[in-house]
Amino acid sequence: MSILPRLDPLSGFNFLVTLIDNSSTFSAITSGIGGLVLGGFTECAGLESTLETFEYLEGGVNDQVFRFPTRMSYSNITLKRGVGFGEDLWLWHQDFIEGKGKRRDGFIILQNEMRIPIKIWSFLRGIPIKWTGPSLNAQASAVSIEALEIAHEQLKLVMSPGAALDAAISAVF
Repeated sequence: MSILPRLDPLSGFNFLVTLIDNSSTFSAITSGIGGLVLGGFTECAGLESTLETFEYLEGGVNDQVFRFPTRMSYSNITLKRGVGFGEDLWLWHQDFIEGKGKRRDGFIILQNEMRIPIKIWSFLRGIPIKWTGPSLNAQASAVSIEALEIAHEQLKLVMSPGAALDAAISAVF
């Protein structure tokens, strides 16, 4: 009898985000998949892709519309986190304002309760298009939250569930 881990759905609170400066060969070699770990976020939204279609109305065929796939489109990724001492998100956005910004690839890593990566999505050629600072209110005791919206050109699932399950099983047993 073998003992396998439960295959419950993953919780959405245990994830990391990394950015990679891929503008030079040296930085790509030194950063690897780890890149700049931006750490924990309270929210990561926008992992969406849509296959657009072209509709063709054939003459004489009035009971159906033919649809053909054309291209993919991707939603912007929005990251939210508590304001701390780090200025990395602000500085990346500010560099683009000053005309010296560099696109970055990134990884969004969803982990299980044992912090083993189970799913990893990558996005390509990200641009920080909107930074939002915290709402400040002297009468509230909520955590100050900053947000960064990233436009990108492609979203991929780079770690398959089968590979993740094999990694989890080998880490436990």
